[in-house]
Amino acid sequence: MISTKQTAIPEGTDDVTTSRKGVPMNATRKTALAVGVLFLITFVTSIPAQLLLYHPLLTDPAKYILGTGGDPAVSLGALLEVMLAVAGIGSAVVLYPVAKRQNQAVALAYVTSRIIESALIMVGIVSVLSVLSLRQHVAGAPGTDTASLIIAGKSLVAVHDATFLLGPTLLAGVGNGCLLGYLMYRSGLVPRRMALLGLVGGPLIIVATICVLFGVFKAGSAWQAIATGPEFFWELSFGIYLTVKGFKPSPITSERILHAA
Repeated sequence: MISTKQTAIPEGTDDVTTSRKGVPMNATRKTALAVGVLFLITFVTSIPAQLLLYHPLLTDPAKYILGTGGDPAVSLGALLEVMLAVAGIGSAVVLYPVAKRQNQAVALAYVTSRIIESALIMVGIVSVLSVLSLRQHVAGAPGTDTASLIIAGKSLVAVHDATFLLGPTLLAGVGNGCLLGYLMYRSGLVPRRMALLGLVGGPLIIVATICVLFGVFKAGSAWQAIATGPEFFWELSFGIYLTVKGFKPSPITSERILHAA
């Protein structure tokens, strides 16, 4: 007869003991480390692209598009955002085998939200690179209609802004905030007070995005920045915690459940 008795897991240890004498990390710790690093990559890649590298193009597309030559900053920003999209999907896929033990439907919904978010990011990248292509190959060419060129550039920037609002803003609130926050709060894989930041920050971002869509306040306003705060700190603390400490001891990370999953 197979015993179903579970051995208590001491506080501060993982499901498989990690030796201090150089024995490799167990699979659960590796998963936590991978998810944490991927989350931190999303910060490293998203913030410079939006706030620095794309800044001249997004703030004044008419002035930007009438310039000449290539723009390494925009090209670098596009590359970083591709890495952002890959890291976003990767973090959800790597976490899924652990998260599904808490709630498979919610875990699958989280993966889906990250895929859609990354798809919208890729659409935004294409729109930005299209503006760069107009600058390089059309602006300044003989017979070019400058007014039409500016309208085209502004339209492409508007597409980027819309994808950013719906992808890394709205869907991040739904996925990273509500769904991931719920999974982490219920499972106890991270401190529950930390997970509460996601459960509070997610709905705040969703409400703020709806307000922007209906013109209550503008994108980038102080109100939207305030609403983004809890979600920002939730995602950052989640990435740092998993990278440094890994998952907290939890029934869903026990070796018996790990092999049964």
